Amino acid sequence: MKIGVPKETIAGENRVAMTPESAGMLQKLGYECLIQSKAGEAAGFNDEDYEAAGVKIIKTAASLWKEADIIAKVRIPTETELKRLTKDKTLITFFNPGGNEEGLELAKSKGATVIAMEMVPRISRAQKMDALSSMANIAGYRAVIEAGNNFGRFFTGQVTAAGKVPPAKVLVVGAGVAGLAAIGTSTSLGAITYAFDVRPEVAEQVESMGAEFVYLDFEEEQEDGAATGGYASVSSPEFREAQLAKFRELAPEVDIVITTALIPNREAPELWTEDMVEAMKPGSVIVDLAAEKGGNCKLTKMDEKIVTPNGVTIIGYTDFPSRMATQSSTLYANNIRHMMTDLTPDKDGQINVNMDDDVIRGATVTHQGEITFPPPPPKTQAIAAQKKPEPPKELTPEEKRAQEIAAFKKETKTQATLLGIGGALILLAGLFAPASFMQHFIVFVLAVFVGFQVIWNVSHSLHTPLMAVTNAISSIIILGALMQIGSGSVLIVVLAAVSVFMAGINIFGGFLVTRRMLAMFQKS
Repeated sequence: MKIGVPKETIAGENRVAMTPESAGMLQKLGYECLIQSKAGEAAGFNDEDYEAAGVKIIKTAASLWKEADIIAKVRIPTETELKRLTKDKTLITFFNPGGNEEGLELAKSKGATVIAMEMVPRISRAQKMDALSSMANIAGYRAVIEAGNNFGRFFTGQVTAAGKVPPAKVLVVGAGVAGLAAIGTSTSLGAITYAFDVRPEVAEQVESMGAEFVYLDFEEEQEDGAATGGYASVSSPEFREAQLAKFRELAPEVDIVITTALIPNREAPELWTEDMVEAMKPGSVIVDLAAEKGGNCKLTKMDEKIVTPNGVTIIGYTDFPSRMATQSSTLYANNIRHMMTDLTPDKDGQINVNMDDDVIRGATVTHQGEITFPPPPPKTQAIAAQKKPEPPKELTPEEKRAQEIAAFKKETKTQATLLGIGGALILLAGLFAPASFMQHFIVFVLAVFVGFQVIWNVSHSLHTPLMAVTNAISSIIILGALMQIGSGSVLIVVLAAVSVFMAGINIFGGFLVTRRMLAMFQKS
């Protein structure tokens, strides 16, 4: 079968769904690759690169759609393109099935199979095909670059002979893929970065990247991410009011706001209101990554950059991935290639739309003259952080005191039992053993008792940093052995010598290990 890639028709779209590298991988699956002339030029891939990779160059889009069995695209197909479909063709592209009913009906009437890349379920084995995450990662990075381009200061703070420059303060709303990419870029540029998300379980990820998570003093049970495909769920009106109140508090302090909040198949929630924009300082920047779905900011205009009367720049571009076309095309082409790998289990160049496969079923929106959108919930769990276990119940002072008394009684009983057994053994030994043995036995018992009590009472959390100190307690063994090494008994002398040797290894080895551990934390 032949897989073809047409040139994107939407103005300003620079991405392409096949690169010379991905074409080589598709050919290994048994496919013949076609591409429209100059389709990859804007992404930095010319026709000569494709020809060198064994790709056939087709002059016109009409010829390519006619010859190819499988068509891979980036943008939502136009009506003209959909009319070129037939029942034996498969289209793989972004399709927006939730808001493209006319497109679904037209594809259904043609009997074609349409696979929507944004519908790939967020389950573990589908990560390699998750085109939304690939593009969101680039958009998050590019959003910070665009913000910096429109911001009049450094991101990082500086102290120079000419004066002091404070660091920029950046707020990222939404800690999904795009949000985390924005957080990583912002912190790496030296800005003081804050992040908010309705899912408190992502706080650990945010903080691990060097940002500060913004908490709300509000308790709300959030829907499991597995049930929502790994996305945030819709919040209650009470939670929303608490959220907006927190943003109003932060608005006068932050210099840059990057909003990324989206819920699948819904309009973007309004999170940054007009009064918040008015409260921001002149020269501040808002980058709204949800502009295509209406925007998280009240004043956002899709595909435009505006400046408010109080000097705040609001960027509503929807083509951030296209502004990094080479990188975006490479990642998207890899997503397509991995999808084709799943669609070609036998690697024989024949497509197999297996509707029993969670990933293929989830992404397929029309098949064999039927609309198959929306898909059923996936059988496997979505990629989402697990809910934290409930914190242990806080004990009252009386309950704590009762636990301490019970633990003390138990420990005392155990020690009394051990002392009783030890005393009985010493008594028996005194009745039947010679006086010289009793001298050595008493030294042995005392050494064991003292050593056990000293080491056992060191907190377990201190064992590693105090390894050398606790091992140095082995000097007790050396002292005891030296006392016995002058004994007239050959057996006792041998045992004492072995004790000195082994205790010495323990002591010096402990100091050596600790020295190496400390060296790991010293700056070169």
